[in-house]
Amino acid sequence: MVPVTCPTTPFDGQKPGTSGLRKAVKVFEQPRYLENFVQSIFDCVDGLSGATLVIGGDGRYHNRTAVQTILRMAAANGVARAVVGRGGILSTPAASCVIRKRGAIGGVILSASHNPGGPDGDFGIKFNAANGGPAPESMTDAFFARSKAITEYKTLESPDLDLDTLGETALGGMAVEVIDPVADYAELMESLFDMAAIRKLFASGFRMVFDAMHAVTGPYATEILERRLGAPAGTVINGTPLEDFGGHHPDPNLAHAEELVERLFGPDAPDFGAASDGDGDRNMILGRNVFVSPSDSLAVLAANATHVPAFKGGLAGVARSMPTSRAVDRVAAKLGISCYETPTGWKFFGTLLDAGRINLCGEESFGTGADHVREKDGLWAVLMWLNVLAARGLSVAELMAEHWGPMGAPITAATITRPSRRRPPTP
Repeated sequence: MVPVTCPTTPFDGQKPGTSGLRKAVKVFEQPRYLENFVQSIFDCVDGLSGATLVIGGDGRYHNRTAVQTILRMAAANGVARAVVGRGGILSTPAASCVIRKRGAIGGVILSASHNPGGPDGDFGIKFNAANGGPAPESMTDAFFARSKAITEYKTLESPDLDLDTLGETALGGMAVEVIDPVADYAELMESLFDMAAIRKLFASGFRMVFDAMHAVTGPYATEILERRLGAPAGTVINGTPLEDFGGHHPDPNLAHAEELVERLFGPDAPDFGAASDGDGDRNMILGRNVFVSPSDSLAVLAANATHVPAFKGGLAGVARSMPTSRAVDRVAAKLGISCYETPTGWKFFGTLLDAGRINLCGEESFGTGADHVREKDGLWAVLMWLNVLAARGLSVAELMAEHWGPMGAPITAATITRPSRRRPPTP
């Protein structure tokens, strides 16, 4: 197969935001729109020819079509190996994991995160660098500048590849490896947490509900929580990823995870509840009749980090985004470790993580993460909560009450009372 060079002209408005380029599906479906932006990325990534590239997304509408387009363009631009999640699926934290494990030059991640999906919904694309984290501003500025001057893109004329069968095939001179999207990520989780303690917790009768919101985290949660940790079948609800997220808004908050909230604040409520978003990088934590704010969640995890094997030696430091409350600052002061404030955008945590100054961080918009990858990680946060609950032998409410005593602040009303049933406006 010989690469084909196709003439094109620029589109207005292809400037990436803090999490890449997000537009309505109908915008991305325009001829040449996706190709222009992808070629702009490829033109700006040094060392792309001969490198390994990771590709995958959250499975929303247009994901499969976009993956096929990107594979052809990657082959035409000299990429030596493309690693693709089966079905074109990789959660955002799993993509970061695979980039780092494979020593890839980076990855193209297809997602509009917590935005609605389907033909009338949104689509998104971003590039993650070799450290597994979102491209820094120097790169995204270069992508945008190139998108305004682009005159051609490269591709191959070839039939679609089989993305549903594990294994390796060839596309032009590029090897395409279709991998189990869950395997590498699940292996990483087992290296971080006391899985035996969590299995014992479930065996004791501990009950939880994880709402995958018909988004990408369903297969990951089912494999790890139900198969590897022994949680009862049905612990994961809405676990099948759908192109339109079942018509729902895949945003793990009190307004959109209504089924989960009803269970945790209803009769015979389980002990623990959690939800994740469209691409798997956000989380919401609930206990029986308890909502834990994202800021409080970060603080509690920092205060209890040494109960988790990955942090048994203590934390080097913590960080939070500017809009996040200073709850974790109090924990850092008590522990005698550094606490950093960053602008909004996970890429800013990546600089601190790469420098070894922090190994736990979070933001107000339901994002929590650590140094195991360079993205916020919804299921990781859930597993860390489970590990802490197993180690401490406390309920979520008891842990929150105990936490705020020595930290010098009362448990907040938002933490212990039933959330309002009034829906906030959809963003």
